[in-house]
This record gives sequence, C-alpha cells and structure tokens, in this order.
Amino acid sequence: MNDNGSLLPGHPDGATPEDDGLTEVHRRMLTSVVEVARAIFEAQAGSIFLLDEERDELVFAAVSGRGEDFLVGRRFPASKGIAGWVVRSRQPITVDDVSRQGTFAHDVAEATQYVPTALMAAPLLCGERVLGVLEVLDRNPAMRTSLAGMDLLALFAGQAALALELTERHRDRARTAAPPPPGHPAPLSELAAVLDGLPGERTDAGRRLVDALRDILA
Repeated sequence: MNDNGSLLPGHPDGATPEDDGLTEVHRRMLTSVVEVARAIFEAQAGSIFLLDEERDELVFAAVSGRGEDFLVGRRFPASKGIAGWVVRSRQPITVDDVSRQGTFAHDVAEATQYVPTALMAAPLLCGERVLGVLEVLDRNPAMRTSLAGMDLLALFAGQAALALELTERHRDRARTAAPPPPGHPAPLSELAAVLDGLPGERTDAGRRLVDALRDILA
C-alpha cells in the first residue's frame, strides 16, 4: 500500500492475475476501448479496471491520458469509490460534480495524481457477472454523438466485456464459434457505425478499436 493507503502496488513484474491470462491482442483491445472512449467523449482521462474476485480488488488494466505511464497494474479495494459502487450495483453512473458524491474516493484519486471534477462509469458485464468497470474523467460537456452518453459508454463497456469473455474461453481452451451470449449491448457493426466518420485522432482511435475487435472475433 502506498503512503496514503489508497493504492496498492501490482505484482513485482508489473503484471496482474488478469494480465497473465490476456493475449497481446486482448491487451490491445482494452487499451483501444479506453482510447476511443476518451477520444469520443473528449475526456481528460479514461481507465478500465478489472475485478480481482479472489482479492476483492480493482486493478488498473488499461489507462489513457493522465496516469497512463504508471497506473497499469496498480490496485485498490473493490469496495471503494464510484468504481466500487458500479461493481456492487451493476449500474452505470454519471457524476457531474464528484465533490457532491459521497462514494467518491478522494484518496484514491489523489494517488493517481489526477482528481477529476466529473466522471462517467459503466460496468463490464458478462451475464450477471461483473468483470470490471470502464470510466472516463472530465469529458467535454459540449460533446455530441449519435447515441446518448451513457448508452455509448455502455456500448464500449460491452465490447470490452466481450473481449474478456473470449479471453477466458481461450484460457480454458474452450474455443467455439458460438455467438456472444445475450447481454452484450451491441454487435461490432453498430460500434463501427458509431465510429464511422469521426474527425482527426478520433477516427484513428476508432479504427484501432475495430481492428482489435476483428482480430479477436476472427
């Protein structure tokens, strides 16, 4: 645990139990999800936390923006913060002012070296099981998309959950050609349609995400 008791170090080699089971394609997929979510929402930062059920901790698995150079692999109790609330409730949340949100873990945010004003978070769901949380910090409030903000974030979270589910299938050597189970919010075609025509770096990030998904689903 660090000096302020809020963030726990990862494994000495920087890996986490979840990372050990992820292929390079799946790691790239999670990073792409965060990068695209951050780009589309024009957010200052974004993260995917994976739930370590054995230790009851959330682990930074992918980060874009502030903290991306040192946060991956760090962990904190799954009972803490807004991300912890998302895990327990299995519900997405939008917070416009974290100072007014009682569940916000200020000590954890300070340990990441970035304390946001606002955030959005959505669970990564595989059926009834929570695999983790996708979070974006301080999005541009003027941002407009073809989908409502929470619907769009849930779409990204669903694709990340699908990638993680496929990772588990590979890990168990249960490779099948079966379609994703009910509960995933949208197929790849819908995601591609949302990303189509985005300007500048948002287009590049979107293409990387779609390519990573196609690699996984191939």
